[in-house]
Amino acid sequence: MIAGSLEERPLGRSGVRVTELSFGGAAIGNLFTEVQEQDARAAVDAAWAGGIRTFDTAPHYGLGLSERRLGEALRDRPRHEYVISTKVGRLLRPAAAPFGRDPEGFAVPAAARREFDFSADGVRRSLADSLGRLGLDEVDIALIHDPDQHGEQALREAYPALEQLRAEGCVRAIGVGMNQAQMLTRFVTDTDVDLVLIAGRYTLLDQAAAETMLPAAVDRGIAVLAGGVFNSGVLAAPSAGAMYDYRPAHASLLSQARAMEVVCEQFGIPLRAAAARFPLRHPAVASVLIGARSASEVTDAIDLRRLEIPEELWEAVAAVQAEGDGRSR
Repeated sequence: MIAGSLEERPLGRSGVRVTELSFGGAAIGNLFTEVQEQDARAAVDAAWAGGIRTFDTAPHYGLGLSERRLGEALRDRPRHEYVISTKVGRLLRPAAAPFGRDPEGFAVPAAARREFDFSADGVRRSLADSLGRLGLDEVDIALIHDPDQHGEQALREAYPALEQLRAEGCVRAIGVGMNQAQMLTRFVTDTDVDLVLIAGRYTLLDQAAAETMLPAAVDRGIAVLAGGVFNSGVLAAPSAGAMYDYRPAHASLLSQARAMEVVCEQFGIPLRAAAARFPLRHPAVASVLIGARSASEVTDAIDLRRLEIPEELWEAVAAVQAEGDGRSR
């Protein structure tokens, strides 16, 4: 580990080690709003300067824009010093009518369309296309991306294809990334993945992954990357109009987040610091993904990681959550 950098943690038995904070590339793919080229580059540069050496992206993010920007920003960095992750399951095809804005939440022209493909050939094509956009000969981690409606095919075809690519040395670690814990649990228990990426289901507001998936990951020696730790924003700034899982937050969730914010303020800790730290307390979690669209957001996340958070804060926040769960029943 580089002196002064963030702590590194292993990804199962893969030999890959990731920094405890990872750079999530959706934001620089113009998620929700446009990010200028120089700002995207500055965000990656700030992550590197702060010791982050793990970078996650996907073809889905901005129809390849995130991969292209990340590859360009890392091109002159020593390849052996960083870990890069991308995803398979969506092929990008030329759009029949390339007009308007991407309908899936990214502020980019609809110049391509996404085609779900969890076949073995689709996995290999997806990875080859990603390498072209990244400008790399290989990636460290390949994840099956959002196979919610394609679970059986992902298990029968996409997973064995990734397993073969790992055996061939084309990727070092393989896994699955989803927004739900139930199907991820099946991958944890029924396959030989090295890691899973769970988005939004192990946060201060939603701990569905703690029921079965995280204990299974510990038992099987499989690492977990935690994404969506702010649940789309409500746990970063619980104000009117805040988002929860890509939609406006329900009043009850907003109220719960605000109550947690008050508790954190009593200890002199920003809510966003507690939200980003919370998943790292679980022994299965190797890294938290921080999506950032500017250098200041990255620097803020790294600075907050250095704060000492007392155990009493976690107990107080857990009480708020238990009270909210009681009301929801």
